[in-house]
Amino acid sequence: MKKRWLLAVGLVLVLVVIGLAGCSPGSAALGELKAIDIGSQQEGIWVSGQGEVTAVPDIATLRLGIEAQEATVAEAQSKATEAMDNVMAALTANGIAENDIQTQYFSISKVTKWDVDKEEEVVIGYRVTNTVTAKIRYIDEAGTIIGAVAEAGGDLTRVDSISFSVDDPSEYYEVARQEAMADAKARAEQLAELAGVTLGKPTYISEGISYPVSPREVVVMEEAMAASAETPISPGEMEISLTIQVVYAIK
Repeated sequence: MKKRWLLAVGLVLVLVVIGLAGCSPGSAALGELKAIDIGSQQEGIWVSGQGEVTAVPDIATLRLGIEAQEATVAEAQSKATEAMDNVMAALTANGIAENDIQTQYFSISKVTKWDVDKEEEVVIGYRVTNTVTAKIRYIDEAGTIIGAVAEAGGDLTRVDSISFSVDDPSEYYEVARQEAMADAKARAEQLAELAGVTLGKPTYISEGISYPVSPREVVVMEEAMAASAETPISPGEMEISLTIQVVYAIK
């Protein structure tokens, strides 16, 4: 009988301790945990604004090079080196600064063909490829420069592409940024009106810049190898766009 009484008293004390711990100031009941807001960062009105400006390119980047194929590596490299030296001289003679010329690709590779009799690949020569990019700061002269390069490199000349860009786009970004912010605010105001709430101040702003470069292929025909040949180049216009994500508070 005494043992049963002591067991009951101990059980009551355990329950009292558990109850006190559950009611301590630093703890929360199970029902109260559900009321904690773990997604507070998602509060507000999230919108994206787009700004776009039309710009006239003032820089042309020409990708060109030399490709020579001969029976031996030495012969191929010798021809490629001579032709590339002529191309580089033509570029600098036409106002291209040396620091605006950059090597992009260089390779020496085997040239093979399938031998039917031997039923295997056989080496028939070696190909040397040397490709550079040249930044043309006077677009009006791009056609003349392409003609000069084609003449200097002769049949070994390869012109891969030409692209256009703006040397200093900062002023265009400023205009695009204003348009993007105005666009974001207009969207947020409409959403607030539809939702029946009052729009507050921005609490978060993130900017993303999209600055496209317009690559265009240029094919140099044999007729363009003549000294008098000038390839017509038209830079046209390009779009500089900017996206802004804004979070507005709700009053």
